[in-house]
Amino acid sequence: MEWNAELEEYMMAHSEPEPAVLAELRRATHLQVMRPRMLSGNMQGQFLKLICRMTGAKRVLEIGTYTGYAAISMALALPEGGKLYTIDINDEIEDFTRAYIEKSGLGEKICFLLGDACTVIPTLEEQFDVVFIDADKRQYSDYYRLVFDKLRPGGIIIADDVLWEGKVVKEARDAQTKGILDFNERVAADERVEKVILPVRHGLMLIRKK
Repeated sequence: MEWNAELEEYMMAHSEPEPAVLAELRRATHLQVMRPRMLSGNMQGQFLKLICRMTGAKRVLEIGTYTGYAAISMALALPEGGKLYTIDINDEIEDFTRAYIEKSGLGEKICFLLGDACTVIPTLEEQFDVVFIDADKRQYSDYYRLVFDKLRPGGIIIADDVLWEGKVVKEARDAQTKGILDFNERVAADERVEKVILPVRHGLMLIRKK
């Protein structure tokens, strides 16, 4: 099947519509923030929200906040008393991100932590239902190792960019691609989990802890 703009438009027309605050965030990100292609977007946001909704998630961890699109999407699915922890190392867009988290009305459900995820994750004492990984590709295997024991049995890990624009099957092997390749091989060989790669955007790996 050939992927094109017309097909994507059809998919969006037959999926859940984008909430107004996220549409505003998407536009503002493209206008004001560098590398807007890092934004999750409505298709992925709705997928993440549905995973949280279907699993009945109450505690969610996101590694890699960027401008908060995915965090807000997932927080929309959390019940009363639910909490989403999101970690990002980039303090240059902290004010922008925090402003939209508050604008979403979900500030009480979203805990935005600034710092290196590999340092922050060990300090978290929660047990998580869902973990979304979308940060430094070179550290995906480290994130996986650090969150595994904090994920409840039956919990879900979703890793973004696991196809990395097709680079995983090409000769060019930069550090980020090598990080993705190592992570993919590590998960594929891990008998503690069930896993499948979905061709959503740049590839999502859905992992269930047994």
